[in-house]
Amino acid sequence: MGGLGIIVNPLSGRDSRRLTARADTVSHESKRNQIARIVVGAVAAGCERILVPWEPRRLAISAVEHLQIGAKIEEVRTPITHSAQDTQAAVLAMREQGCRVLVVLGGDGTSRAVTKAWPDAVLMPLSTGTNNVFPLWIEPTIAGLAAGLIAAGRIAPDVVAPRAKVVHLDIEGEAPDLALVDALFLQGDRIGNLGPFEPQFMKTLVLTRAEPDAVGMSPLGGLLCPAGFADDWGVRVDFCGHGEGGQLLRAPVSPGLFRSAHVRGATRLPLGTPTFVEGPGILAFDGDRERALAPGQRATLTVTRTGPRVIDPRAVLRLAAEQGLMLELPHWIDPYDGGTGGGCC
Repeated sequence: MGGLGIIVNPLSGRDSRRLTARADTVSHESKRNQIARIVVGAVAAGCERILVPWEPRRLAISAVEHLQIGAKIEEVRTPITHSAQDTQAAVLAMREQGCRVLVVLGGDGTSRAVTKAWPDAVLMPLSTGTNNVFPLWIEPTIAGLAAGLIAAGRIAPDVVAPRAKVVHLDIEGEAPDLALVDALFLQGDRIGNLGPFEPQFMKTLVLTRAEPDAVGMSPLGGLLCPAGFADDWGVRVDFCGHGEGGQLLRAPVSPGLFRSAHVRGATRLPLGTPTFVEGPGILAFDGDRERALAPGQRATLTVTRTGPRVIDPRAVLRLAAEQGLMLELPHWIDPYDGGTGGGCC
């Protein structure tokens, strides 16, 4: 059957970081507009089937139900819990219904929820959140075009969608977990805290990507020991308290917000190299404080390249150019094209 699935986080770009930092607010209308552009791009590439999730705000379905561009739009209904489980349920349903590619609108945490449900999914992650490293910053029309070429079976994902790195977490006596960008061990913090991380609580940080030009946890490694998507290593950063030595690093931890942390060291982590932490403390994954470690309970954090396949839109469209995939396509119907399908520019 194939097809392209749309996953959208209604809450991304609208959380408390608008109060604790200087982040932009992303409106529902902006998300609807992005979804429409994605779908138009995908259908222009030859994708004929679009799957969208139902949720109370109807962000996705309201964006596409009146497009009139000739694609089959299918609404996927799953139970609603108003949590990350909604994303995971929608992803599983789309996978069962033959979806080939997912376009994910949200932040690092949204893509993490998708990955936990479908570990080897083919993704086009687009940023509508705050401290985002994993999603791409690209015009949604072009993202849809690239994703649509793969969803339509016109380009194989193997050569244009390399697997991402993840931090795999084994927690003593509990279910494993993962992070796509950063896993942080803290002491003195609490689960569910939505504010920026306080430097005095941070102990050990493991990064799949230490990007010097990002905001969030990633530049805490990136400004000392950079690591990108393609690099076959991660980065470990160890923190210490004031007066315990180390260097004082100033880094952007959220839009318009800098924090200074005492760093004992930042080193490369070859893939497969374990990092051990021991409770008491909590673990935060891609910015979300989620798991508590009891006193003496151990966790192992390991960077591996076992994450989802992330579409490289430039690679897709270069291949499309080389193969002439946008030439002599069937009749194109779009009301914005004068209703003729033959207009130009």
